[in-house]
Amino acid sequence: MAAEQGARTRRRLSTEERREQLLAVGARLFSESPYDDVWIERVAEIAEVSRGLLYHYFPTKRDFFAAVVERESTRMLRMTAAVPGMPVREQLSAGLDTFLEYVEAHAHGYRAFHRADAAGDQSVRKVYQRALAAQERQILAALAADPEFGAVLEVRPDTRLAVRGWLAFTTAVCLEWLRGSDLSREQVRDLCARALLGVVAP
Repeated sequence: MAAEQGARTRRRLSTEERREQLLAVGARLFSESPYDDVWIERVAEIAEVSRGLLYHYFPTKRDFFAAVVERESTRMLRMTAAVPGMPVREQLSAGLDTFLEYVEAHAHGYRAFHRADAAGDQSVRKVYQRALAAQERQILAALAADPEFGAVLEVRPDTRLAVRGWLAFTTAVCLEWLRGSDLSREQVRDLCARALLGVVAP
């Protein structure tokens, strides 16, 4: 009887809900293990679906992992989107607060996203690199729109490289923080903010 009720519950999930469920399971597994050690059969087992249904949504394991990475990228970009007209210094603090809340609440997805760079599959790495490039453009656009920093971009060609380096720095800090650092979220926020302002301030 319980099994029949469980089956009926699973059938009530919409296509989008099912896809989101599978991606959430994938984010957890890919964050805990290297790409090669994650088995599609395990994903299907945890989600309580058939392997055939999972392959209906994602034809290959590569497609599945790429979708996990894309999902996390979209969420991060949406949460850290620039606010037109707000000074960069104010946006940076508020944006990092929001971002770190996301990192803490979605640790599995964040780790899975950054495992993509170590994946052997070039198509998956391209998804990851596109996501980082989008984050870089978002930051540079916010700097360019701020009178305090806009002029700096015109005379300092190293700013783009500095932003790219800051993204790598922030990633390393967040991953270490998730491993159990004694720093509070506010301390991590201030550390990351100082690091960016230190390399782009006039």
